[in-house]
Amino acid sequence: MNDWPGGWSDDNRGDRYGRGSSRAQPEGARVMRQVRRGPAAPPGQGYGGVPQQPSYVNGQGHGGYGDDPGYNDGYDSGYNTGQVYGGSGGTGGPGDGGVREPRPAPNWRRRIKVTAITVVTLVVVTSVATYFWADSKLNREVDLSKVIDRPEAGEGTNYLIVGSDSREGMSAEEKKALHTGSAEGKRTDSMMILHTGDNGPTLISLPRDSDVEIPTFVGSESGKTYKGTGRHVKLNAAYAEDGPELLVRTVEFNTGLHIDHYVEIGFAGFANIVDSVGGVEIDIPQDIKDSKSGADFKKGKQTLNGEEALAFVRTRYALAGSDLDRTKNQQKFLSALANQVATPSTILNPFKLYPTMGAGLDSLIVDKDMGLFDLADMFWSMKGVSGGEGKSMNMPISGSTGGNLVWDKAKVKTLVDQLKNDETVTVSGN
Repeated sequence: MNDWPGGWSDDNRGDRYGRGSSRAQPEGARVMRQVRRGPAAPPGQGYGGVPQQPSYVNGQGHGGYGDDPGYNDGYDSGYNTGQVYGGSGGTGGPGDGGVREPRPAPNWRRRIKVTAITVVTLVVVTSVATYFWADSKLNREVDLSKVIDRPEAGEGTNYLIVGSDSREGMSAEEKKALHTGSAEGKRTDSMMILHTGDNGPTLISLPRDSDVEIPTFVGSESGKTYKGTGRHVKLNAAYAEDGPELLVRTVEFNTGLHIDHYVEIGFAGFANIVDSVGGVEIDIPQDIKDSKSGADFKKGKQTLNGEEALAFVRTRYALAGSDLDRTKNQQKFLSALANQVATPSTILNPFKLYPTMGAGLDSLIVDKDMGLFDLADMFWSMKGVSGGEGKSMNMPISGSTGGNLVWDKAKVKTLVDQLKNDETVTVSGN
């Protein structure tokens, strides 16, 4: 056997080894990746001398290993520098053995700004969408431009709020449950004037048995003029005769007070609103049992659902003062209802707010000029009546004639003058 490196031939050496030669220095070997040879041996040191140990520092191979011209210098292992993979320096990325650069601190000012803009945008979009949705649900059916010979408008705003006994859209089961009966058409079950202004709201109930004169008016449907004859009727007869427009005309003629807006709600709508807020808590002043309205209550605080609330505000015959006591209960309950709705748990909870708005807006009939902001003003003023900021009263009564309640003309004039001038009301009612 011949000694290596000169004794073997290329044929018996196999492909596993580099191609040797008999030169004094071995032929440059294929460089192993991640390995670098240091500088060549000093001059005069032959193959038999002690070879220079491998260097892992730089990316240049010399003296046998690493001088292959096809070798890619990018594979510097850098063992002596602690960089095992790659040779491009520590950027903290994958395959980089260097020290990671610290992640930049979050830009909180920018994040807060972006979040604030996003929230504001969502609020604006939601508010606008809600406004148009709610506005589209208002039933603007009453045309006050048909009312003739109207008094001059004063300071503040006057709403005529009417509760009708309309059974429109109610099933037989609902009529039975709510004890409404099945009479055709509709009549006014309650009437109130709500004045809003700078001196707190004033809520004045107009007993439906009030004695009033029907003036000259123009028919809301026919357009025909009906001359006044001086005939006196109960106030609710004006509504039964020609609807909301004649009722407004009659109230304005008998009081001298300009009505700015008209709002009406029927039996079913009233009950639905109460149910949508989960019932209304009220302090019932006495035991009440009325088979006609379906009321059956014990004295004291309790929460009424829609059916019970309707029975309570309609109760008449079980009360000593008849219609006057009933109007006081109606004022009390409506204020409690407004106060119940205007709470954070309702306003800030869309699962309660939207059903409540839907039930209320679907049930209301208003004049053609009524806007959502007018409705909101009326609503918050109703709440203010029960919150001690305003006053509630009945129209002053001086006596009765033929079963009709006669207003105290002197007190009514003083009351109307105070409302026109948006002054604090000093007149007391019955």
